[in-house]
Amino acid sequence: MDVVRRNNVTVVGNPEGPAVVLAHGFGCDQNMWRLTVPALVEDYRVVLFDYVGSGRAEPSAFSEKRYSSLSGYARDVVEVCEALDLRDAAFVGHSVSAMIGVVALGMAPERIGALVMVAPSPRYVDDDGYRGGFSADDIDELLASLESNYLGWSAAMAPMIMGNPDRPELDQELKNSFCATDPDMARVFARTTFLSDSRDDLKSVAVPTLVLECTQDVIAPREVGAFVHRTVPGSTLVTLDATGHCPHLSAPEATNAAITDFLAGLR
Repeated sequence: MDVVRRNNVTVVGNPEGPAVVLAHGFGCDQNMWRLTVPALVEDYRVVLFDYVGSGRAEPSAFSEKRYSSLSGYARDVVEVCEALDLRDAAFVGHSVSAMIGVVALGMAPERIGALVMVAPSPRYVDDDGYRGGFSADDIDELLASLESNYLGWSAAMAPMIMGNPDRPELDQELKNSFCATDPDMARVFARTTFLSDSRDDLKSVAVPTLVLECTQDVIAPREVGAFVHRTVPGSTLVTLDATGHCPHLSAPEATNAAITDFLAGLR
């Protein structure tokens, strides 16, 4: 199947500029970047896509076997980059996509020349000497709730993830995005996301890397941002004046400024 159609690839902006790939997180799609795209299109060739199982990607391409690990989603990234012949692209990944970008970098280092990690987490479950934000029981309960009542789970989780109680329209947008995703495909992506452990992968990152964290984020607390920054050699950590797990929606000006400043330094 044609990769551009399979992953609903969209390319906008300056065709002569450096490539920037924007990758969405769990339960989302490329529309979640709509407030970031205008900050990039003048200077960059901006590539957006949907992972198979999300957004308007081709659902018939979904394979539970492939997408039961982050490497399956990373293959989507690599294949999109190959289809567009991208080299040394800046990969901007939100949430689990930050780690998917790390895996994709290991698969095809010639395709990715820099990483921007927006609210990343290499492991969501607490471990000895590591705080991911959730106990193993928390994650088991979260996944059981999602699998038994996906719509109810979406309604309950969206406000917690968004973390801006004074802006219910953001909660509603995230809830709508969750509910637009096929529950069976979402179940696979959720298990892949919340049971992943990419901590060791961070040590091998050898490209310029920006880590963006929020002041309060129940999904990726600041201890996680500090761990990622400490583990990725030479990375830059920026704490945004924002709350919640989706700063590109809740605080787009601050998020865009941090991203564009970082990208400008690469040129």
